[in-house]
Amino acid sequence: MSKPIGTVLVVDDEREITELIGLFLTKEGFAVHAAEGGQDALRIAEALSPDLVILDVSLGDMDGIEVCRRLRDGGCADVPILFLSCKSEDADIVLGLSEGGDDYITKPFSPRQLVARVHAHIRRRRQRERPQADEQYGVMSFGSLAIDPGRFEVTRDGESVPLSAKEFELLCVLARQPNRIFAMNELYRLVWHTDSMGDTRTLMVHISNLRKKIEPDPSNPVYIHTVRGFGYRFLPESLQDAR
Repeated sequence: MSKPIGTVLVVDDEREITELIGLFLTKEGFAVHAAEGGQDALRIAEALSPDLVILDVSLGDMDGIEVCRRLRDGGCADVPILFLSCKSEDADIVLGLSEGGDDYITKPFSPRQLVARVHAHIRRRRQRERPQADEQYGVMSFGSLAIDPGRFEVTRDGESVPLSAKEFELLCVLARQPNRIFAMNELYRLVWHTDSMGDTRTLMVHISNLRKKIEPDPSNPVYIHTVRGFGYRFLPESLQDAR
């Protein structure tokens, strides 16, 4: 029997959902473990150390957001977490991604699209575990902001700025090509390594969270600028007079 290509924990109190996801992921070569509640998920995650977690927001015994917080505070600090929920309001997505989620998929969903996202997140996580791939870039300095891809570190005014994995990847993609305008769908492909399926709210929330962490005034951003109707660009202070 061949070795699984990765271990996925699926947390959903609807058994039909966990069985459907498990069927598709198992066919792709993943080892899949299921949990029907939050406490069960925390116990399994601690014992299993999964490569990725698919997490429903609405669980019977514990809110999925709280499960995410505890996973991040425990042994799953850098494990990709994909929220799966019937809640599709912007406020729900903002909350999920702000509390540590890497992606947010609404029900009903395409199992094949979900599988594609699982592949993309796990592949990207393993690339991050090989820091030598980013050493060619060295430290990128923009005034008070410094980005070190090799060390997965960002500082502002010499102080460390804690970023999630996806926030860091997004910032690096933008900063490596200053003043280039990136379309939203392009950024989604470059950072999430899959199609946005027409919903770019995940990207918008990550941009908002990044601004809160690296900008002196998030409501009047210095670095990450919106190009209305198209996308975003990273504009260092040295180029701002040339806009």
